[in-house]
Amino acid sequence: MSTSRTIRVTVRGSFDNLSDAQKGELIAAGDRHADILAVEYTEDGHLTYDLAARPFFCFRFAEQVDDEREIPKVTQRAEAKAAAWMTERGYGFKRITSQTVDMSEIPLGKRGRQRQL
Repeated sequence: MSTSRTIRVTVRGSFDNLSDAQKGELIAAGDRHADILAVEYTEDGHLTYDLAARPFFCFRFAEQVDDEREIPKVTQRAEAKAAAWMTERGYGFKRITSQTVDMSEIPLGKRGRQRQL
């Protein structure tokens, strides 16, 4: 039996000091990033935002670990990846926060328990 754990990290922040050109660029690409119903957690991160409504963004990352002591490093990597994505594109940002969830700690609902049997 594998002891691998799926860790999900949600990194949130706000855009800061964007130029009009940057805002236009982000709004133009917004169709790919605004659908909150198509959210996924990936190793590279899935970005969502709706800059026309508010200046916030959210990245969702997922990673597998074998030891719970690795979880803080997963959180740090996720925050670093989000910051790097913004920096590489020249987008200012501030107030980075994150929430980390070990999916093995989430209680299964009735359907999940039935699938395990």
